Amino acid sequence: MPIYSSKHIGAFTGSLGLKLGEGEVSDRRLRLLAALDRTGSISGAARAIGMTYKAAWDAIDAINNLADRPLVITRHGGSKGGGASLTEEGRRLLAAWGRLNGIQQELLALFERNELTDDLDLLRRIEMKTSARNALAGQVKRITHGPVSSEVVVALTGGDELVAVITRRSAEDMGLTEGSAVHALIKASFVILADAASRTSARNHLCGEVARIEAGAVNSEVVVALPGGARLTAVITSNSIGTLGLREGGKTCAQIKASHVILGVDD
Repeated sequence: MPIYSSKHIGAFTGSLGLKLGEGEVSDRRLRLLAALDRTGSISGAARAIGMTYKAAWDAIDAINNLADRPLVITRHGGSKGGGASLTEEGRRLLAAWGRLNGIQQELLALFERNELTDDLDLLRRIEMKTSARNALAGQVKRITHGPVSSEVVVALTGGDELVAVITRRSAEDMGLTEGSAVHALIKASFVILADAASRTSARNHLCGEVARIEAGAVNSEVVVALPGGARLTAVITSNSIGTLGLREGGKTCAQIKASHVILGVDD
């Protein structure tokens, strides 16, 4: 996981994003929020901006995970998509985006006149991209160092907790201390689903409600909504859906080994 730093910019093109808390929301995701506010549904918003229905759901899950408070409230509605609406915080964000667009035009004009320096920190990279399906924002609640490894307890937005075990060298290189803002990255294939009574050696045992199931011929994606508002996506075999009795609105528990949680920080 790289530690990001500002880079010199020779030319500026494209649109600015907006940083929300410790997470960052791209321009495309903001356009999705605006379309959702107009149409009142995930499927309608996805069509409006040329995004697939699944990608729109994934983006909304990511937005709610990275925000301090949920920006979108969704309602189940079957294969055609249920209703969805912005929270007060979501509408406030859209209003801020409108103001940002005006500022952006002024900024672009300044660049065209070469009135800003190349090392302006405002132009640091604004969107983290990773192959990990789950990217959650949080703060270090507690850190315990050992000779080789460090155990880091991360308080996720909303109050859920996640434990990661990383090398002590990595913890020191990232400057992790109590209160540090971090990103927790977890591959969907590392998330094991079980009922509340099941116990394994996995350090993390997080129970919640099945928010969505994307069924496939061999594997399926299951999105679990945790009590604090964070969402975890697991990829399991489609046969396991029936074996575990998983259904939207039902209960399940996500089990994750502490060594499977990757931590990252912004510089």
